[in-house]
Amino acid sequence: MNKTIIVSNRLPVDLKFDDEKLVVKSSVGGLATGMKSVHSEGNGIWIGWSGLTDEQIEPERKNEVEIALAKEKCISVPLTVYDIENYYYGFSNTALWPLFHYFQAYTEFEITHWESYKQVNQKFADVILQNVNEGDTVWIHDYQLLLVPELLRQKMPNLTIGFFLHIPYPSFELFRTCPWRDELLYGMLGADLIGFHTYDYVRHFISSTSRIAGLEIRFNEIFYKDRIVKVDSFPMGIDYDKYFNSALEHAARPDANKSDLMHSLELHNMSFSESKLILSIDRMDYTKGIPSRIKSFEYFLNKYPEYKGKVRLVMLSVPSRENVPQYQRLKRETDELVGRINGQLATVNWTPIWYFYRSMPFDDLIDLYVAADVALITPTRDGMNLVAKEYIATKTQGKGVLVLSEMAGAAKEMYEALLVNPNNFEQIADTLKYALEMPEAEQKSRLETLQKRVSRYNVEKWADSFLNALELTKTSPPVTITKKMNPEILHDISLDYKNSGKRLLLLDYDGTLVGFKNIPGEASPDDELYALLDNIAADENTEIAIISGRDRKTLESWFGHKNYTLITDHGVWLRKKEKEWISLEHIKTEWKENIRPIIESFTDSTPGTFIEEKNYSLAWHYRRADADLANLRTMELKHVLTSLLANNSLSVLEGNKVLEVKSSNVNKGRAAGRLVTEGNYDFILAIGDDWTDEFMFQELLDSAYTIKVGNTKTAARYFVNDIAEVRQILQHIK
Repeated sequence: MNKTIIVSNRLPVDLKFDDEKLVVKSSVGGLATGMKSVHSEGNGIWIGWSGLTDEQIEPERKNEVEIALAKEKCISVPLTVYDIENYYYGFSNTALWPLFHYFQAYTEFEITHWESYKQVNQKFADVILQNVNEGDTVWIHDYQLLLVPELLRQKMPNLTIGFFLHIPYPSFELFRTCPWRDELLYGMLGADLIGFHTYDYVRHFISSTSRIAGLEIRFNEIFYKDRIVKVDSFPMGIDYDKYFNSALEHAARPDANKSDLMHSLELHNMSFSESKLILSIDRMDYTKGIPSRIKSFEYFLNKYPEYKGKVRLVMLSVPSRENVPQYQRLKRETDELVGRINGQLATVNWTPIWYFYRSMPFDDLIDLYVAADVALITPTRDGMNLVAKEYIATKTQGKGVLVLSEMAGAAKEMYEALLVNPNNFEQIADTLKYALEMPEAEQKSRLETLQKRVSRYNVEKWADSFLNALELTKTSPPVTITKKMNPEILHDISLDYKNSGKRLLLLDYDGTLVGFKNIPGEASPDDELYALLDNIAADENTEIAIISGRDRKTLESWFGHKNYTLITDHGVWLRKKEKEWISLEHIKTEWKENIRPIIESFTDSTPGTFIEEKNYSLAWHYRRADADLANLRTMELKHVLTSLLANNSLSVLEGNKVLEVKSSNVNKGRAAGRLVTEGNYDFILAIGDDWTDEFMFQELLDSAYTIKVGNTKTAARYFVNDIAEVRQILQHIK
């Protein structure tokens, strides 16, 4: 039976030794709750760190720990104190966490942290590989494990892999500052489906993929190697019924059974007929905007002094990463702010801020939610923020107002909340006044809509939606009907090559034999390529024909001294081996004077682009341009040129990061067809990488072996991923 393997930094259970006794306790949190049904069903397992380092587990007790975890359907990844210090507190939380939350000033890139991050990600991958079988599904979670998807893909290419990021994904401008951005990006691309909380994060990721990796994007699909990687938003929900039913139970609880906290909250409300409680709950983290929230509350009290003595801010800050300097400074700043404001504004009967720095039991949390008239949730950046949803779920009496930061992922779906900029004290003060004075009818209307949405898309629906989307990736049609080159096909080609009498190899140049360069003139042949082609051309029965859009002068300077056939300018000039140059097409070039100014205007308005003027064509290169701007300008230029050239014998060819205007009568297909008809070959191999080579693939007989470099729509029979594989083919067939 196939299983689902959940992978996260921490397991959904906490382990600790209490008086030499191993204690296993279930974790409380969004992920643990959300994945509970997935984890409990079938023979699924959860892989992660147990919370105990290798140093804390005596060798003779390791088996005891493994047995205890096995009972919970969990498997631990063994981590050392060094791992936790450098992988977790290091790279994960001093590089990725601040960078992805837009706190670049707090971001630290240390090579030792990065090396530890790689090593721990490999540890996770190794444990997964020890427990996974073909047909299983692996769902990896969060920023600590960005490299794991690709590490698994390398070992098990057909494994179904999902990845979900629970924090924001930053804009390309920010992400590209990371020294190891390529490794992180390609690590995530090992997954079949990548999930984020909001579409903004999806958009940022796709932008990074396009700009850094230069991959083809179609809507929310990324074409990577021989796969389609799908990217989508899945806003995480909560266990709505748990919070709703707990709130009902608390409301019905007799006075004798109420907690001390609830009695204190009710005493405040009874002090004045207009008393109100504003609730703030967060982890103590700089992304939560806690100091700004305290200052905005102070600003509110000073702007609207009539609320002094009537409104109290109840702040619960849960300790987090207390050994990290930034968090220690944040705790100190928060303590000082609360102390100053309470010292300045408090009266004998009223303290403006009740401040709790600790974790609270679930029942006490429900007390806070139920008692609060307003929830003030104003992070400066947050992936989702489930506290906002939990508050809404507990408002069973139809009263309560949510003031929510527009920077939280939850804001994208909780439109009926009062959305604020967490840095705008004036706006927050006015919004708090509006929230405190909101008529009950409006409160009820907003709450009903929010509750309907939050209850419908709960945490189980979130998990089901992701897993269903991941399952669909298994049945997605292949990128093309073209077959991926494999050892069996290559063996057949090689055998046919050896058994044939007269052979023709039609080879494109740029993107096929050599990589692209920002300056086309720098893409000259290397010694390895010369040696490879010379070895093949040494056989008198084999003809190598380099067929390129390059101009005659360039190709002659690179290959004029070689015994190859050369076809230049997409098929204008031909030089058979040991023969002179001849013109295959007689074309005019007067049109350039009219077209060049148009392309120049686009070049001027698109930094990073330039015009390459060839004898018989004009090429507009945009490889160095901003990807998004280049996409826009390319569409505009194609539209302008197509409309202008409609009644002319000219056409626009789209190559790899290049648009080229040339005569419609000239293409590689016509040139290749001429060679084939004149040569009487019994073996033909053609390899190319862009749309200009499609004419060649379409022209050749079905018996020819046609190969496309890159997995895009093509008329070729086979495809390979890159230039390295092209050279491997050429080495193998000889």
